[in-house]
Amino acid sequence: MSLKKDVVVIGAGAAGMMCAIEAGKRGRSVLLLDHASKLAEKIRISGGGRCNFTNRHTGPDNFLSHNPNFCRSALARFTPQDFVALVEKHHISYHEKKLGQLFCDGSSQQIIDLLRHECDAAGVAWQMPCRVNNVGRVNGASAGFMLETDRGTLTSDTLVIATGGLSIPQIGASACGYRIAEQFNITITPLRPALVPLIFAPEQLDGFSTLPGIAVDAAVSCNGARFRDGLLITHRGLSGPAILQISSYWQPGIPIHIDLLPDLDFTSWLLDQRHSSALLSNLLTQHLPRRLAEAWVKATVPERAEVPVNRHGNKALKQIAAQLHDWQVVPDGTAGYKKAEVTLGGVDTRELSSKTMEAKKVPGLYFIGEVVDVTGHLGGFNFQWAWASGYAAGQFV
Repeated sequence: MSLKKDVVVIGAGAAGMMCAIEAGKRGRSVLLLDHASKLAEKIRISGGGRCNFTNRHTGPDNFLSHNPNFCRSALARFTPQDFVALVEKHHISYHEKKLGQLFCDGSSQQIIDLLRHECDAAGVAWQMPCRVNNVGRVNGASAGFMLETDRGTLTSDTLVIATGGLSIPQIGASACGYRIAEQFNITITPLRPALVPLIFAPEQLDGFSTLPGIAVDAAVSCNGARFRDGLLITHRGLSGPAILQISSYWQPGIPIHIDLLPDLDFTSWLLDQRHSSALLSNLLTQHLPRRLAEAWVKATVPERAEVPVNRHGNKALKQIAAQLHDWQVVPDGTAGYKKAEVTLGGVDTRELSSKTMEAKKVPGLYFIGEVVDVTGHLGGFNFQWAWASGYAAGQFV
């Protein structure tokens, strides 16, 4: 089989479908293909099955990139309200969970159905599952692309890479997009898991082995970034929204800083308790789960674990309070792409037009979504980047 289309989009996820919709609306003949047999699995599992489809407060500051300004153009042209309008058009009820995060009241399948319906209405053709074996220029020319797939040969005027990153390989993530970029001598910035739990060496977990499942509200900081949200102790280390957020900023070998009581002036409070005959861990249970309080004291100030507070002295109490507001731990690594929500890094934005998402030195080749070196914070920002970058490319392909 040989097929000719104006536009071929590789990757039928959030960004790929949005691009296909917009290109189809412009009257372009569009083929959307994906190697997976199930459509948009990453959308389906997102947000606990309810899809955190955008964030009302989306702005450039919510993204990491080697070029922080690159995302501004696309984000300005397709806003969270634009996607909300699409959700409301399809009569999908939704709610704001916190901090601007919008979720379906029902299930994430509603967002998948929305996108599928919009694709069909725009005349988009599909090939799923379809594996791309080779990509090249038509007869070596400077215009047009030829794709060899397990369904036959495809040719197109323009080619869009919306293949996502390396995160969650168990539902089909692959390095396909990066390989295509490298084939055309397009730079890839360093890749690593992001929005991912942090793990610790076994000896670092001594004393904390009985704590998995304990969660607290905390402020976590690293490399100039600070997030206030939930922290969860796991059997391998730390997780929860605050840890997932800071994982995008953490680098191997450096500590993360945890304030276990961000709403309390613990120094003043502890000094007010300086005459107490209670153990430090017992006092801490007024503000922290008992098992966490006991483990933290034994791990951080073991020499004072069995000493009553009234025998510590003011200087010692101030030091303890400072350590609790700035508990420093050095992760051994991350839980890897299997547990990461996104991939940090990707196609170097210096290689792309911020207006069109087209590769500057390869006319007709576009990159959108997670495969690009634009990575959002937790909370619907990565979906908004997918919608915005897909929309931007869709106006020009």
